[in-house]
Amino acid sequence: MLSATFLHIPSIGPVTEQRIWQRGIRSWHDFLKDPAAALLSPRATERVASALTLSLDRLQQDDHRFFAGNLHRREHWRAYPEFSHRIAYLDIETTGMAAADDITMIGLYDGSDVRTYTKGEDLDRFPGDIQRFGLLVTFFGTGFDLPFLRRRFPGLDFHQLHIDLCYALRRLGLRGGLKHIEHQLHIPRSPETEGLDGWDAVRLWREWERGSHDALHLLKAYNREDIVNLETLLRHAYHHLRAKTGLPADR
Repeated sequence: MLSATFLHIPSIGPVTEQRIWQRGIRSWHDFLKDPAAALLSPRATERVASALTLSLDRLQQDDHRFFAGNLHRREHWRAYPEFSHRIAYLDIETTGMAAADDITMIGLYDGSDVRTYTKGEDLDRFPGDIQRFGLLVTFFGTGFDLPFLRRRFPGLDFHQLHIDLCYALRRLGLRGGLKHIEHQLHIPRSPETEGLDGWDAVRLWREWERGSHDALHLLKAYNREDIVNLETLLRHAYHHLRAKTGLPADR
């Protein structure tokens, strides 16, 4: 979808993008093969061709920063296929919901392996590890996870593309918390974590501090399912958001 996107080019909006698609130009390669087919003004044609040549180079170089900086955040979902090899599904647990509370656990899932960082053990390894990813996926990370992480790790630069599924799914009419949307889409939880929520995560951490190893095990299982289920939600969001753009099916 990213290589069919024109919205990252200055002065190209949704209406112009739709017109380009309707004229049979469904990719950057299509445009560069026959720029005149877009029926833009000579100046606009030259500008778009130059921008797409640069875009192809930046994509070939796996330069997520270029697209994160030029594509509006609400459209970062379009980069999912192209940057799925450098994806990180991210979720944190905390001692509470207030700004003064601390992070107790960070979960990262790259589509294959889960990495859990725990307070008092290896939490400080997270800032270095997150740098290798080019695309972050969260649920309400814009309002919760990333602000907490920035306070915990001052100077940490989240330079990645970022898909916040809370807002992406809202565009599809799916509202509410993560667990509510999972139930709507029939995404299962394991019997041991079914019914747990963010406040249970706070409780489990406190029980762990009082010596319950079972509580820590359950908290890790809960966090693991949070991030693994984001992958299913992202696939749902991507499929339906792409359909909403009106981009014709591949020929």
